Amino acid sequence: MKKILFLSLIIVLCHLTALSGQKLTLKEITGGAFRGEAMANVEALADGESYIMMTSDGKQIQKYSFKTGKQTGVLFDVATARGAKLDRIDGYVMSPSGRHLLIQTATKSIYRRSFTATYYIYTIGNNKLEPLSKGGPQQTPVWSPDGYQVAFVRDNNIHLVKLLYNNSESQVTKDGKQNEVINGIPDWVNEEEFSFNSSLVFTADSRQIVWVRSDESQVKEYPLFYFKGSHPAIEQNATYPNIYTYKYPKAGEDNARLSLMSYDIQSHQTRTIALPLDSDGYIARIKATSDPAKIAVFTLNRHQDCLRVYMANPLSTVCQLVIEDHVDKYINENVFANLKITDQHILLTSERDGYNHIYLYGLNGQLQRTVGDLPQAQRLGGGEKELHTIVTDVYGYDEATGDIYFAALNDGPTEQKIFVNHKNGKTDCLTPEGGWSSAVFSSNFKNFVCTWSNISTPTRVSLCNNQGKTLATLIDNKALAGKYASYDMGEKEMIAFTTGEGVRLFGWMVKPVGFDSQKKYPVVMYQYGGPGNQQVRNAWGIGMNGQGAILEQYLAQQGYIVVCVDNRGTGGRGAEFEKCTYLRLGELEARDQVETALWLGQQSYVDKNRIGIWGWSYGGWNTLMSMSEGRAVFAAGVAIAPPTSWRFYDTVYTERFMRTPKENASGYDEVNPIARAGKLHGALLLVHGLCDDNVHYQNTAEYAEALVQADKDFRQLVYTNRNHSIYGGNTRNHLFRQCFNFFEEHLK
Repeated sequence: MKKILFLSLIIVLCHLTALSGQKLTLKEITGGAFRGEAMANVEALADGESYIMMTSDGKQIQKYSFKTGKQTGVLFDVATARGAKLDRIDGYVMSPSGRHLLIQTATKSIYRRSFTATYYIYTIGNNKLEPLSKGGPQQTPVWSPDGYQVAFVRDNNIHLVKLLYNNSESQVTKDGKQNEVINGIPDWVNEEEFSFNSSLVFTADSRQIVWVRSDESQVKEYPLFYFKGSHPAIEQNATYPNIYTYKYPKAGEDNARLSLMSYDIQSHQTRTIALPLDSDGYIARIKATSDPAKIAVFTLNRHQDCLRVYMANPLSTVCQLVIEDHVDKYINENVFANLKITDQHILLTSERDGYNHIYLYGLNGQLQRTVGDLPQAQRLGGGEKELHTIVTDVYGYDEATGDIYFAALNDGPTEQKIFVNHKNGKTDCLTPEGGWSSAVFSSNFKNFVCTWSNISTPTRVSLCNNQGKTLATLIDNKALAGKYASYDMGEKEMIAFTTGEGVRLFGWMVKPVGFDSQKKYPVVMYQYGGPGNQQVRNAWGIGMNGQGAILEQYLAQQGYIVVCVDNRGTGGRGAEFEKCTYLRLGELEARDQVETALWLGQQSYVDKNRIGIWGWSYGGWNTLMSMSEGRAVFAAGVAIAPPTSWRFYDTVYTERFMRTPKENASGYDEVNPIARAGKLHGALLLVHGLCDDNVHYQNTAEYAEALVQADKDFRQLVYTNRNHSIYGGNTRNHLFRQCFNFFEEHLK
């Protein structure tokens, strides 16, 4: 008996020891206490030997060796620069010649990727700062290839500054006007959904400027109401709110009409280039080539299932079609993020064979090579019976050797590695370690900065050569790992299961510290679930707030198990898995989240009556769709900034997956939370920023009205002046506290 009591005491003491770490607070989480070290905005220099990056305090731009990782110099220092006196800088743009920098200050955000700033020309040789322009803030300045001219946009018009003429400034366009005509930058929907903020380039000889002109005069406007608010306070709105109106084309409505223009710098002649583009088509990118007579123009039809690449001649205005890619259902937007143009080649990705692979073309459009599935013998892990290589990032093509460098998923959807494909067709893996790797290569591809992590290990940054050998460790985040270990952190693990419909799904799980398989735990399911998105990765940055799933660890400390599962429609598993949601967004995704809850409810350690779900943006949509799927598996849910009808969302994103409301009325009107309001089951908290320019508050307002008329109880939380990201001052801390208090009330 004494022996039994002694053993019981030992077990209790061990359990108490396991729970003896520090407790997390939302203040420290939202304040970034667990962010760790990182290398942001690393830029490779043309010499092939060096890279530069700005210090985190914005005081210096430092130069480092690609061979040793050691600092070799300082290109810019606010303390010693002559001319304008700056406290810190926000960014920079290196000139092609390497003799000058554009120094970015006084940055003011517009939308997700657009901003205005005050730029200075910094001459490295004489350490001198001079204003780029004295006419007001600028947008998206672009260097000419010779490094002696800068084109930028102000008030929707293009301006040109010539360094060799005492920084003289001239105005290239004069028809730009708010909410009517835009020159050189994309409108809201193109910026948001094609992920770019500049549509302005010089030709290779620096003699011509080519840009996209957007006529958005026929696009309907959407108003946002701004009050005084706080952090920042808008004093002029203290008594009456201000209405900010901008052009936002909703599904099925008119888009901006796009045209391609050129300007001859010497003759001052402006030309309209004869680009064969549908009246409602898209210009997703323009890129300069090594040939002054060729600007590569990437266009899409409105259905976004046909990509055409033209070579446009700025002088003759003639366009030659060089590449045409037809893909079933839709072209993935990541094609444009990953395209690369070298002196003689174009690299494009395509899912034409069902999986995202690389296609190497000459500038004339002749296909020269394909980088597809790797042989089974080159795979490093197990898992799926049939594994395919899915390219996720393209780093570049080495003209000297014929090597193509890229990142891909090759051992299932959760593992990303760096590869090189040689001219002879052989492919080598440069980062065989399990986890998630990404890279920044030197301009000659001799070395690269590798960022790696896995679900249990904070980010590690290493310097490697192009054989994959580690030359130096630049950041190890051991201090963060030690800090993390001093808290009560639960076990994180990758999971996989098969649904009742026979669909194999992948996920991750965070269990409370001191997990007891004999207990019944409440569960909170976090998800996003949108087309092509991946939340389930063997990486440190997982979770609603990243930082090693730190928010999920906070919930685990409150006694929850937290689970994230990628449903059908998400990325990393090929076109068939991703595009099966086409025309009926939300239907299969919600079904898979419900199936996840049912599977969890079958586990001995889960209380099936206390399962909650939450998500942000598409994750908010998915939360609402799952809670009204018809099977009552969720006791509570939180939907943050959710779309509630795709009729309210923009043309580019929505029509990519749904076509237009006229073509697909049933998909729009039958499959949405508003139509399912009467089926809502479980306690619901709706959260939205009042000035969300992306997913308009209209979505929550109309859904709330549908719930009222369906006699469904719910709670609603609105954040004054906040956009889609809902941040500023104490906002994030407050938001997450309300969410978790809601779960405490309904799941505990």
